[in-house]
Amino acid sequence: MVSSIGNEKRVNPVLRISQLDALELNKALEQLVWSQFTSCFHGFKPGVLAHFEPEVKAFLCLILWKFTIYSKNATVGQAILNIQYKNNLSQSEKYQPLSKHQKLWYLIFTVGGRWLEERSYDLFSNRQQQSFCKIKSYIGFGSGLLKLCGLVNFLIFLRKGTFATLTERILGIRSVFCKPQNVRQIGFEYMNRELLWHGFAEFLIYLLPLINVQKLKLKISSWCLPIAGLSNSENSLAAHCRECSLCGEWPTMPHTIGCPHVFCYYCIKSNFLFDMYFTCPKCGSEVHSLEPLKHKIEMTELQV
Repeated sequence: MVSSIGNEKRVNPVLRISQLDALELNKALEQLVWSQFTSCFHGFKPGVLAHFEPEVKAFLCLILWKFTIYSKNATVGQAILNIQYKNNLSQSEKYQPLSKHQKLWYLIFTVGGRWLEERSYDLFSNRQQQSFCKIKSYIGFGSGLLKLCGLVNFLIFLRKGTFATLTERILGIRSVFCKPQNVRQIGFEYMNRELLWHGFAEFLIYLLPLINVQKLKLKISSWCLPIAGLSNSENSLAAHCRECSLCGEWPTMPHTIGCPHVFCYYCIKSNFLFDMYFTCPKCGSEVHSLEPLKHKIEMTELQV
């Protein structure tokens, strides 16, 4: 019984991707809290939070720290991924929670350092004294040095898989799994649906260029709107065909293709150039010859 309890308290190393995911979840949570907080001030005067934004952000992070690191030894992102912090200074294989000093220094490094970086520009921007200028330059140099150290720490983290941030390395806190990780059950139903859909989409992309949509459209329109009872004589064309069979307007430079229907020259010419097997949308006749209508259709006939 004692051995089983000891095995449950043994630490379990955390994957690098899990630690990085926890950091991204923490950033997303902070942005979500800040957006929800600022939405409460939409009805106020614009810029009401601009002068106190670093302090307000620090206060919100303080509340998050109180209910996460201080209370549960884990951030929100870590809690979601079954991760928590371990006191790595104890040099014990069993889990040891963080000490109060580590929690307080974590607050100072994360919240206090961010506040100082955001507020330092406003504190020393309007100061022209030499001492304030030196302090501002020292803060800028320190900030750049910390970022460089953070980059070096990240490269070491990619190599060894421990201490994802510089704060964790300085304070000696390490991410471990709360409980042993179970074997993941992988389901292929979603993947199968995606593969089926992509295969169907590729088939349509291959098939659609082979379909003559214009010809199919004209064929359907000829079935839906049949015209009968017209003679093949030119007088019948001049008397009855007072609209283009393609655009439906009064024929401009009327032409025929060998059937009892009239077309605008540009309508029939463009369709014939697009499809050499073009057929009349009214009767389905193929283009035998493109000839102008000999009897001129006057616009005055439209009033008859």
